[in-house]
This record gives sequence, C-alpha cells and structure tokens, in this order.
Amino acid sequence: MLVIIGYVVVMASVFGGFAMAGGHLAALWQPLEVLMIAGAAVGAFFVGNDMKSIKATAKAIPSLFKGSRYNKTLYLELMSLLSEILTKVRKEGLMSIEGDVDAPEESAIFGKYPGILHDHHMIEFITDYLRLMVSGNMDAFQIENLMDNEIETHHHEGEVPAHCIAKLGDGLPAFGIVAAVMGVVHTMESVGLPPAELGILIAHALVGTFLGILLAYGFIGPLSGLLEQKLTESTKMYQCVKVTLLASLNGYAPALAVEFGRKVLFSTERPSFKELEEHIKQAKTK
Repeated sequence: MLVIIGYVVVMASVFGGFAMAGGHLAALWQPLEVLMIAGAAVGAFFVGNDMKSIKATAKAIPSLFKGSRYNKTLYLELMSLLSEILTKVRKEGLMSIEGDVDAPEESAIFGKYPGILHDHHMIEFITDYLRLMVSGNMDAFQIENLMDNEIETHHHEGEVPAHCIAKLGDGLPAFGIVAAVMGVVHTMESVGLPPAELGILIAHALVGTFLGILLAYGFIGPLSGLLEQKLTESTKMYQCVKVTLLASLNGYAPALAVEFGRKVLFSTERPSFKELEEHIKQAKTK
C-alpha cells in the first residue's frame, strides 16, 4: 500500500507542479519515447541476468505491494513454538520430538502455529537443526557455524532481486538519453520545418531524458531499497531461531533460551517479556 501511495505522491508532485507552472500535460505523453526506454531496459535486463535471477525477481515483485508479515504476532508464534518444542525436549528428551521434526505438517505442536507452519523455508530451517540436535553427533560450535553459512546463503539469494532491480533503475537515465538523442536526430533531419514545429520535436525529444530519470529515481530505484529492507526482516527471523536453539544446546532452560532469541529482534517488533510469557501460557492451554 505504501508503494502505491508513494507513486501517487511522486506523480502528483511532478506532473502537478508542471501543470501549475503552465505546462501542458499532453506534451509529456510520448508513447514512442516510453517504448524506446522501457523496451531497451527490459531487453538489457534479460541480457544481464540468468533465468534464475529473472525468476527470483519476478517472484519478489508482488511482495513489494504487500505489508510486512514480520510483525509482533508472527514473532510471538515463532517463540511460542520454540518454547514448546524445547520444553518437550527438556521433559521427555530429544528423541520425543523426532516425529514432530520428521512430519511437522502432522505435528500437534507445529499445528498450533499456522503462521510459521505455512512458511516452508522457516519450517525447514527449524526442523533441519532440531534433527541435527536429535542426532547428537554435533556440538554447538559446529551447528552455529552451519547456521551462519545457511543464513548467509539465504541473505545472498535474497539480494539477487534487489540487485537486479537496482541495476535496472541505474540504466533507465541512460536509456532516457538514448531516446532523447534519437529525438534530436529526428529533429535535425527535419530542420527544414518551421521553427514552431521544430520546437515541438525538440520538446518531444527532451521528454525521453525526463522519463528516464523519473522512472529511475521515482519508481524503480526505491523498489530495490524496499526489497533490501524486507530481506533484512526475513533474515532477523532466522537469527532469532539460531540464537534460541544454540542457547538450548548450551544448557539454558527453554524460558531463558527463548529470551535470548527475543533480544535479537528489532525493537519495533520485539514483544515484551510479559507479552511473550502470556502468549506462551495461552498456547499451552490450546
């Protein structure tokens, strides 16, 4: 929603200011300039990226127009889930969660937390490391190193769409200049026309530069920054799981291990100690 609002503000400011200055908005409507700029940008995007990057970018774009799912409610679900699993391990031993880990979609514990259960990547991350804990053949240092490597891989994969869109935005001003130069060439070959008609052709040519810069910094460029923000939010969730499980491996009680994970979260989404405690108690009664 904020993206749409931002776009409306950009257009209202730019085109509204132009109209208030006495400009004619119809003069800015140049479909051929748009064709040259957008077509060249899309073509260059396909040239500069492999199919995996293109698919990742296409998949990421719809998420830009949705609000963040990483809020206090989701984190309360995550930490309540971890608390319940670690409490079961504490009381019944690591082997007691083997069934939950092997088939989380059939687990009574995971079933209480649909917000987490529907996140395939997060469920895979949690169950993979719980499975390693059940095996008992790795110490906390080895698991921490493996977690760091997986989180780093997740972050690098998430950066691909952001980098692709950033490069696309960086190229738009240059394609705007290309369109403008083409317009100037057309004007020069029409030098025999009356001055009034030549002025119109020059104005059309300059629209290309205007559109390239506007699209780059008003529309495409900001999307790259938004993708990076969303990536940082998703990575924080993995870090919360990592810190919680490592604290448990190092012998801390479930309540204290979950508190370690709570402290990792951003202050804007981090639930208070009391909120988390109450949520865990409510989850146990389900």
